[in-house]
This record gives sequence, C-alpha cells and structure tokens, in this order.
Amino acid sequence: MLQVRKANERGHAHHGWLEAYHTFSFSSYQDPEHMKFRVLRVMNEDRVQPGQGFGTHPHRDMEIVTYVLEGALEHKDSMGNGEILRAGEFQRMSAGTGITHSEFNPSPTDPVHLYQIWLLPQSKGIEPSYEQKRFPDDEQHNRLRLVASPTAEQGSLMIHQDVSIYLAKLDAEAQVVHELSKERHVWLQILRGSVILNGVNLETSDGVAVSEESLLTIQAISDAEIMLFDLA
Repeated sequence: MLQVRKANERGHAHHGWLEAYHTFSFSSYQDPEHMKFRVLRVMNEDRVQPGQGFGTHPHRDMEIVTYVLEGALEHKDSMGNGEILRAGEFQRMSAGTGITHSEFNPSPTDPVHLYQIWLLPQSKGIEPSYEQKRFPDDEQHNRLRLVASPTAEQGSLMIHQDVSIYLAKLDAEAQVVHELSKERHVWLQILRGSVILNGVNLETSDGVAVSEESLLTIQAISDAEIMLFDLA
C-alpha cells in the first residue's frame, strides 16, 4: 500500500528569511491527518536566506537528522559543538535529556536549502550527542547507501531508534530495489528529480508512505536524489 504526500499538499510557511514546507504537522501548521508516520515525526524542507537563521532554542527527547542539499548551515550547541554543515553532509543530533542549539546561514550571498528530520527516540532521557558526516559520492551513485542506523553499521550515523536511512543519487533510467519484511514500513522522500516507485510517479519534494509491500522498485525518470527510511 502506497500513500503519496504530494509536495504541493504540504504545510507552507514564508517568513521572509525562511521558506518552509512541512510534510507533517509542525509549528503553526497543524493537520490531524498528517501528524507523523510511524516514528517519523517531522520532515521539513527549509530554505534560509543569506545571513539569517534560527536563534538558540531547546530540544529534548528527539533524534534530529539534517541534510544540506545546497549552501551551508552553521551549527552551535550547548555540548560545545560548532560546525559548518555543507551541501552533501549529514548531521545527527540526539537531544535526549536536553540541548540548546542555533542554526545559521553563514553566507552573505547564497541561500541554504536543507531537510530537517525528527524521529521519536526509542527511549527518553538518553545522553545528548552529535555527529556530522559526508558519504563518498560513489557509494551513493545508483545505489542505496546506508547513512544512519541504530548500530552505526557500514560507517553510518548512529540513531537511537529502529530506523535505517538510505540515500541514493540516481542517473536517469537507473533503478534501485529495496526489500522489506512484513512488519517493516518505508517512507520515501524525493529530494530532487522524478522517479517511479512500484508504478507510481513521484516528483521533486513528494513523499510516500509504504506499508504491506515486500519489494520496492525505484526507477529514475530524470536524474534524481532520494532518501529512504526503513521503519519498524
């Protein structure tokens, strides 16, 4: 069963310095029909203008994954981390017992385009932690590369939840396949380009919830980039 969440059906907020699209209810966008999928709570696509950003704010008991598509994002937090996340890089932050952080576009000229994803943790009250990583391009080219998992296997980021996250950058007409058992579910987010998932056409920024399927075949119509979440 596939349930498509079209890009133009998402919540939308435009604050001048920030343009945000919300797949699930977030901030002032509240829709009881779209609160979460399994443990996937937030899927925000953000564009932040040059020299702007999110001031220091708190988080608690959430696994937060950020992926930058274009531009750069400067991160500072109460754990003492101060990093710049550049296009193609991932960040994983476990808020646990509580952290504060800020996110800022350090460029004076270029916007930053990013996805921020929140996952409910397997347990509350864990010790806060932070990771940042870039995965080699050839490991994502026309294949699903594991980028986050509960066991940090294959050099992936470690998240405190039974979720495996994959990234793939596909050439036009390339195809990848993902198998899943009956008790597993998938969320597929199209970051760029167009693909066909089990016969269903999906465009840039579309998402789709998948349940009761044993095999997913994803074929690129154009050059595309996708993020796949394998969820309990």
